[in-house]
Amino acid sequence: MKKTRCAIYTRKSSEDGLEQDFNSLDAQREACAAYVLSQASEGWSLLPDRYDDGGLSGGSLERPALQRILADVAANKIDIIVVYKVDRLTRSLLDFAKLVEAFDKAGTSFVSVTQSFNTTTSMGRLTLNMLLSFAQFEREVTAERIRDKIAASKAKGMWMGGTPPLGYQPNGRTLAIVDDHAAIVRNIYLRYAELGNVRVVAEQLVRDGIRSPDRISGAGRRFGGRQFTRGQIYHILKNPIYVGDIEHRGETYDGQHPAIIDRALWNEVHKRLKSNLRGMRCARAANPSPLSGKLFDHDGEPLIPVHACKGKVRYRYYVSRSLQHHGAIAGTIGMRVPAREIEAQVTELLAGLFNDAATLAGKLRVSAADYPALVARCDTIAQDLRQQKTALPEFADQVRLLPDRIDVEISTARLAAELNIRGSECTPTITLSADVRPKRSGGIVRLVHSDGRSPEASRPSSSLINLVAKAHRWWKQLTQGECDITELARIEGVTASYVTRVVRLAFLSPATVGAILQGRQRTGVTTTGLTIGRDIPMLWSAQANQLV
Repeated sequence: MKKTRCAIYTRKSSEDGLEQDFNSLDAQREACAAYVLSQASEGWSLLPDRYDDGGLSGGSLERPALQRILADVAANKIDIIVVYKVDRLTRSLLDFAKLVEAFDKAGTSFVSVTQSFNTTTSMGRLTLNMLLSFAQFEREVTAERIRDKIAASKAKGMWMGGTPPLGYQPNGRTLAIVDDHAAIVRNIYLRYAELGNVRVVAEQLVRDGIRSPDRISGAGRRFGGRQFTRGQIYHILKNPIYVGDIEHRGETYDGQHPAIIDRALWNEVHKRLKSNLRGMRCARAANPSPLSGKLFDHDGEPLIPVHACKGKVRYRYYVSRSLQHHGAIAGTIGMRVPAREIEAQVTELLAGLFNDAATLAGKLRVSAADYPALVARCDTIAQDLRQQKTALPEFADQVRLLPDRIDVEISTARLAAELNIRGSECTPTITLSADVRPKRSGGIVRLVHSDGRSPEASRPSSSLINLVAKAHRWWKQLTQGECDITELARIEGVTASYVTRVVRLAFLSPATVGAILQGRQRTGVTTTGLTIGRDIPMLWSAQANQLV
């Protein structure tokens, strides 16, 4: 008689009673083992391995014992899976379909010892699906009851578990104040009420050596003991727990726990938080920052993408990780580079690489047979890059922003795959360099060429052109005697001092004016710089040295 290998699977949703000598899992296994023994005449034999999932829901397949039994099924070690009831295996119709597919593929069947049906017939399959539908319905109803109970309990101000906020510890269905921790919370609220700036509050906490205290979660995990981040401070300032309230799904209820912060201080802090909100939320960009995870400075520190919104305009930057994560620490040095500038330089470098197909073929050791296809593919890629029809290619492994240049490191293997050619005996990487260096301008690092030109030299500034045109128009009005400076200022709605500072731009050399019209002015030459605090030399050659 053929031997039929049987494995018993047991499951219990909660952990209640699992510590007992004889628990629900043991009862299920005993009933299943008796059933297997009753089928000994048919060649059934019980495998010694135990597959028990205690305290795990049947709404998911992510259960250790279930995954082990599925692995053994796939390895053809099990012929029949025996369960006490079908819902012990799963309570989801979709998951059950996946299990049946896996069982059928391995030639394994399953048996429920308390439910008799034959899945080889249409009626048997209908009966099984009905049982599973009721099991899934029971699970969903139970979940709804739990959610309703939590909502009703929070409406009464009860604490319903989880990690307690800083300053509290669990005390049954409420919270008790931890005096040492509560003092830190009050300190943060008082500092913000005085300063009105979370960044400054974080700087002061670092300066005074105030850190988040060490705590242990209910699961025994230790956390805390670090400097307060701005996100943590915002969370503390916005948490209604500290004023004695309980929040649930956007609704706030009077809590049963004592307050750490009085209502007057809470209202003052939230008034300042609301007044400090600027701009509006911007939708997530459709295209992520292409240099994310690839851009590094000369010390090897990554620059991470960030953005800011002003009105409907989105400004993107790449910021040193230390500056972004530890910006509250005084003296932190880092970079903040406009994303459009650095991305444009990298794109231009890559496009230039594909424009010189002959040099690229030499670097990749391309055969003569592949050269025509390489040329055609290079033209397409270069055009797509410049027209921004494609994202930054995967073969661009790393971009390094060095003090005197920008380096782009390219994987030759991935580059050859992109070009659909066979590169042989070539170096693992190719490094491209651009004669563009970072230059700090206030809190932002701008990119400039070694001669001081902006990389965006081909883009004339309309504001600068309009300012120079205004200077010539005003000078013409003054020289023709149409009005004096005071009258001109009144007509234009500006001050006489501003008219004087603008009019002097009418004496710029033709070469300097031509450079502004062509966008060849130096980085940092702006309308503000030309009208405020900049002495413009009268000598035309000196003007060119300073402005062009």
